[in-house]
Order: sequence, then structure tokens, then C-alpha cells
Amino acid sequence: MLQVRDLTKRFGGFTAVDRIGFDLDEGEILGLIGPNGSGKSTTFNLIAGALTPSGGSIVLDGREIGGKSPTEVCHMGIARTYQIPRPFRKLTVLENVAVAAYYGANSLISRSEAWRRAEEALALTRLPNDPGVRVDGLGAAGLKKLELARALATQPRLLLADESLGGLDEQEMDQAADMLSDIRREKGITIIWVEHIMGVLMRVVDRCVVLDHGEVIASGLPHDVAHDPKVVEVYLGSDAETIQTQVAGRRAGSPTGPEAAVC
Repeated sequence: MLQVRDLTKRFGGFTAVDRIGFDLDEGEILGLIGPNGSGKSTTFNLIAGALTPSGGSIVLDGREIGGKSPTEVCHMGIARTYQIPRPFRKLTVLENVAVAAYYGANSLISRSEAWRRAEEALALTRLPNDPGVRVDGLGAAGLKKLELARALATQPRLLLADESLGGLDEQEMDQAADMLSDIRREKGITIIWVEHIMGVLMRVVDRCVVLDHGEVIASGLPHDVAHDPKVVEVYLGSDAETIQTQVAGRRAGSPTGPEAAVC
């Protein structure tokens, strides 16, 4: 579905992303992980059209999308969330999501269709679709869900989820992770997930790509990545044993999705 080849982004003399490459199969959940400053968000911005690559290519379904505008990328079926939700505070929850439905459609749609898509996205993210619910009534978890609902309302085939667990408690993290799995299962949406909460991410993703200083240092199944000496050294550190145990528990269970055939 997506092919990233030699993707590079320079800011003056600083290289934030240095010739990275990976493939993404339709229906996968891919974890993009690494320490702060490793190039994860820059990679998202390049795929989503917020930044123009300095080199390399990003190919979606055989079409080059590197350098296209965010609007064009959205119309091609890619949506993203942001680490810090910034909803329209003067609009209701339903109106916030309906605006995204209008934006994501690569054609004119009716008000009723925009509202239908908004209600569907709210149902997927387990948010109320009552027209009177205000954004100010949502807590941290609710705002994260709203960010996800707005992305889903654009009808994406590929979702870029950027740190969907930040600021949530343990129960909310588990619910958010389950939500991403449900979205893949119910809507067939392919997902790239950037996250720092490794114990939760590793239970959900099919594969991982690990970045450090803008380069890919490892990729593969969660179990293999969690035991990779380089990943342990530069990223997992003292948490490595705990994460490895959590991944082992996942492997002993019954995973679903593409990874079930190989895990």
C-alpha cells in the first residue's frame, strides 16, 4: 500500500530524516517508534504533506505523493492525528467532526452526509453524538478521541496516529489501544502508530520500525524488535525486560489481523 524509499529531510545543515525506508501492507498496524528527536513526527509530516522531502520517495498505491499538499494527501485517503488536540472550541463535538467530513471529501457532499459520517466516526471512537455536547466538557481522553474521530471522518484508508496515549491513565491507554484495533477490524483502515508507551503499543501492532537520529535501526515483529540489542541500547533501556515480558504474553495469546499468521 505504501512504499517509503530513501526518504530524507534536511533543515539547513541538520538532517532530521536520513534515507529511511519501509513498506506498509494494506490492513496492517505498523508501530513507528524511537527516542525523542529520532525523526518520527518529521516522517509523519512528510507523509501527510506538511513538509516537502529533501530527497527520496513516498508512494501510495503506485502514485508518488511526496511534496503534495496536505489537502491533496487527505483527498488521496491519508489522515493524521496530532499529539496536542486543537479542536474548534466554539463548535460542538459533532460540528467539529462534521467539519472534518466536509474537508476530507474530494467532492461536494450534503450536510446530511457530513453529519452521517461524523456520527459514524463518533460511534467508532465511543464519543456522544448528541448535537449539544460541547468540546469543553471533554477531558484528556475525550479530546484524544475527538482528534481521532476528526481524522476518521475524512474517510481515510491510511491513518497516521501520533501519540494517541499521551496524558492518559492506564485504563484509558488500554481503551485507546483497543479502539485502534477495532478501527482496523471494523473499517479495514491501515494504521501507522507513533507512540512512546511501548508496553501498550507492542500488544497491538503487527510490525515495528525503529528510528534513531533519523535512521532506521531495526524493523520486524514486536518480539524481534524488543530483543534487538541496538533497540535495547538506544531506546528501551531499563524497561527492556518488562516490555519483552509483555510482548511474550501477547505471543502466547491469540492476536488478530495480518500478524496472527506469523506470530
